[in-house]
Amino acid sequence: MATAPFFATLDAALRHWAGRRPLAVALDDGATQLTFGALQAGVAARAAGLRDAPATVWVGEHASPVEQLVDFLGIVASGRAAAVGDPDWPASVRARVAAAIDDRPAARPPPGPETDFYVGFTSGSTGLPKGFRRTHRSWTESFRVCLDSFGDGAATRVLAPGRLSHSLFLFGMLLGVWTGAGAVVQRRFATQRALDVLADGAAQALVAVPSQLALMLERSARRATARCHAVQLVMISGARWMRHRTGELRALFPNARLIEFYGASETSFMAWTEADPALPDAVVGHPFANVEVSIRALDQPEREAEAGVPGLIFVRSPMLFSGYVAAAVEDDTAALRDRDWLSVRDVGHVDAAGRLCLAGRQKRMIVTQGKNLFPDEVETALLRHPSVAAASVHGIADPLRGRQVLAFIQPASGAAAPTSAALAAWCRQRLEAYKVPRRFIVRDSLPLTASGKTDHASLAAAAHQTADSSGEASPGPQEFPA
Repeated sequence: MATAPFFATLDAALRHWAGRRPLAVALDDGATQLTFGALQAGVAARAAGLRDAPATVWVGEHASPVEQLVDFLGIVASGRAAAVGDPDWPASVRARVAAAIDDRPAARPPPGPETDFYVGFTSGSTGLPKGFRRTHRSWTESFRVCLDSFGDGAATRVLAPGRLSHSLFLFGMLLGVWTGAGAVVQRRFATQRALDVLADGAAQALVAVPSQLALMLERSARRATARCHAVQLVMISGARWMRHRTGELRALFPNARLIEFYGASETSFMAWTEADPALPDAVVGHPFANVEVSIRALDQPEREAEAGVPGLIFVRSPMLFSGYVAAAVEDDTAALRDRDWLSVRDVGHVDAAGRLCLAGRQKRMIVTQGKNLFPDEVETALLRHPSVAAASVHGIADPLRGRQVLAFIQPASGAAAPTSAALAAWCRQRLEAYKVPRRFIVRDSLPLTASGKTDHASLAAAAHQTADSSGEASPGPQEFPA
């Protein structure tokens, strides 16, 4: 367990370290370094200029990463919530999102544990990002349990190679401020620079999504990059880690704990595990010490599901969000509340060992041949194929089966596209027959979201368009029936 002071608010942590370690580097984006003393001075100046600002203030989107963090922390220190938008939003989306943020005046007292400090955004089925609010306490408790669970490596300098608009990377940046160890940040992920920072020992902890780690492994193999011996902790989240590549990751980071954690923007941490290729694919780990889990019936979320039967995952913890912004549209992707319990509509169960097992998101569930199929399981099986770099599985209309299973495939770098017969045979060895895709569509690359995840939503639209345009679905140039 890592020992570190506990602070009631994020701005209190910065003031503490600015007093104790004013000359230590707090933030480094490769072009600019700020010490804790300089960071606190910049934050105080920004806060002083917000006396008449509303309760929620937007962070500047086109500044450098260090400048953005000064802006963010200045807004927070003023007692307001910092709203972080995605710079890639179209102007029309930006205008609608801005209109959804109320402009009520800020409370005059200084920020406290229950004050909202952050408004982030998550996508919804309406196409309009939903704003979610987080209190200081919801994140200070996240920092506490991170340090308690992940050990001393969590209190070291963190590399957070992504935008503030991705809450995972924002968490990594603020963890470095919270512990006083500092953070190395990137506006956009740069594979070689990330490897250089870690190999040089400029950061001893890394927070990353699986797609970033895959790129680092590929670059490291091609260029015979030196092992990163100084790294003590690798924190993996945002999507399922490809556990069959854990050995490669251990070789690159020989002295690091490799931690997978499961969570969501609305919940923070839910469960975690050490990365282990022997673990069943569905296992996401034991709940964090301050998290309770309840599995509810899919058709009656107010009722507990039978033991071992998949249901909606509800959690109760001090890390839950305080709600969506006032004008947010609560669609079928919005979190469900049952008093102090919350579900982001993920489906799973708790196994005999007390581990949380994740089937997938309820919205993505496919009913085929009268059975429930979760694309995550099929995608995980496909990603184990040595010639597959990315996969996205969907259901399209089928008069016989109800839904027909279709898979988009991105071949691995330097590999020939696998044939549909090979992919189908691979899946049959690992999955029940009804889960094997009937069609495969191979693309040079699959689209990604701003956070680096496979963009399943846009691929779902493409799948339906393919079905609509081809009727019963005769294969196109790169479409192969199994």
